[in-house]
Amino acid sequence: MNFERYESIGIKQTIRFEWMLKTVNLLLAGLDSKSIRMELHEYLREKRGDGSIGERGETSRSQVVNMLMKIWVSPDQDLLTFRDSCLSYLSEKTDQPLAVHWAMVAAVYPFWFNVAQTTGRLLGLQDQATQSQVVGRLKEQYGDRQTVARYGRHTLRSFVTWGVLKDSVNKGSYEKTSLISIKDSQPTILLLESSIRASKESKIPLKILLSSPSLFPFSLPSVPVEHISQFNERLEVVRYGLDDTIVQII
Repeated sequence: MNFERYESIGIKQTIRFEWMLKTVNLLLAGLDSKSIRMELHEYLREKRGDGSIGERGETSRSQVVNMLMKIWVSPDQDLLTFRDSCLSYLSEKTDQPLAVHWAMVAAVYPFWFNVAQTTGRLLGLQDQATQSQVVGRLKEQYGDRQTVARYGRHTLRSFVTWGVLKDSVNKGSYEKTSLISIKDSQPTILLLESSIRASKESKIPLKILLSSPSLFPFSLPSVPVEHISQFNERLEVVRYGLDDTIVQII
């Protein structure tokens, strides 16, 4: 396991959802790593993080390309089988793509997971979450660095472009959007695995996973416990007590 990713911030630019889709389409088309990188550079040459069209600097474009490559094309070695399962699902079904992309980026960049968890926790207590509130809590975890505030803003803007948050009338504040209802067990289980991989723990109680504020954009179905190991050979379910269950990476 690469423990460095848990301390890394990494979200150096806004990541738009359609860019994630483009990367997966190139990967599923069978292009090699070098070709995908070249295609992404060309694709993003005049695409900005706010959705506008206009030439962007080479540095910011390279940062986005590097992130997209890291997420889907060349994740850490211990995430390759997880990546392959996400790709397999996306190649067969098209009804829950955002949940699977969310699972992948959160596993590769735990900072994304932590921003989501902080945002979800705040929105569970109040109608709006402010940028300053989210960044303040992130600094408690990552230290009072300028990059925490800047990359935290990029991640929040990514949430907005993905449609899981919306800007409030109050500048720097965000509100919930409609929940994304997930019907299928497989993307749900991928989200649960992602949550474990985004944390430093190798095992987490199932009820905590299902109620995690990091999954605030989603309405999850009830997942039969036996389906978790059945659909995912990387996860093991351990029962303890009368009705408590732990899910762990094996």
